[in-house]
Amino acid sequence: MSYCRAIDFMPEERKALHKAYHDHLYGFPIHDDNELFCRLVLEINQAGLSWETILKKEATFRKAYDNFDLKIVAAYTDADRERLLADPGIIRNRLKVNAAIDNAKTILQLQAEHGSFEKWLELHHPKTKEEWVKLFKKTFRFTGGEIVNEFLMSIGYLPGAHSADCAIYTNVVAARPLWMSQV
Repeated sequence: MSYCRAIDFMPEERKALHKAYHDHLYGFPIHDDNELFCRLVLEINQAGLSWETILKKEATFRKAYDNFDLKIVAAYTDADRERLLADPGIIRNRLKVNAAIDNAKTILQLQAEHGSFEKWLELHHPKTKEEWVKLFKKTFRFTGGEIVNEFLMSIGYLPGAHSADCAIYTNVVAARPLWMSQV
């Protein structure tokens, strides 16, 4: 069975961690706003680090950020910020922590205006990567070009998550809603 080249050439001790994400999450649509928020926070935290670091810390991120419950994170206090900055199980970067909290507040506003974060994304689809980056920079904190690209690829809004000859590619395509067929 052929996989994306990155998976094919990984040492066995790293392959299992990456393969689970690759085979079951990467490129598949997400319909839950808390999980979309989770993926955005993880992508923001990956900036400057390896994705492997983030995958290894995902469970501790979930615990630290109350399973990415938007309402809870949006209500975080200064004490919560300090708790996060002291947590060795996550990335302790003040800009990234602040972005997570502020982006949770923004997503709650998008939910109020559009019904959900997912519907807000659907409203703007399709866009080029450059158009998405401009929109995200205007809307969210700590969302540069690579973060936006990886976030949108990871949830199926931009192409590139899997090569066409990857065994998982057809599963990803089959999981997309019809309106997303342009990707």
